Amino acid sequence: MNFRQWPAKAEQAEAERLPPRSELESDIIFVLRTIHDPEIPVNIYDLGLIYGIDANAETGHVHLRMTLTAPGCPVAQSFPGMVADTLREVPGVEAVEVELVWEPRWSKKMMSEAARLELGLV
Repeated sequence: MNFRQWPAKAEQAEAERLPPRSELESDIIFVLRTIHDPEIPVNIYDLGLIYGIDANAETGHVHLRMTLTAPGCPVAQSFPGMVADTLREVPGVEAVEVELVWEPRWSKKMMSEAARLELGLV
C-alpha cells in the first residue's frame, strides 16, 4: 500500500483529527498511522498522541508535537527518536524535530472514533 491508498476507516479518522494542509502532511499522517504505541495496540495518530504537525513542503522540514500516554512511559527516552527516524523516510522530508509535550495531558477522550472502536471502547 502506498501513501495514497488509505482505507476508508483511516480517512474517516483523518477528518476527525487534524485535517492535512498539504500532500506532505497527508503522507506524514499516513506514516504516523503505521507506528503503534508499545503498550496499546493502536497507531499513535488515532490514539491521539499527535498534538501538532508543521510540515513545510518547500524545505522538507517537519516539526511534530506529540505526547505519550503517561509521563513515566518506559519508552519516553527512545520513542520520539524512533518516530523522527520513521518520518525521515517519507519522500520530501529532509529534517524532523519531534517535540515531546505533556500539556494537555493525554486521555482516552483524545482517541479517534476508529481507535475507540478498535479497542472496544464504543
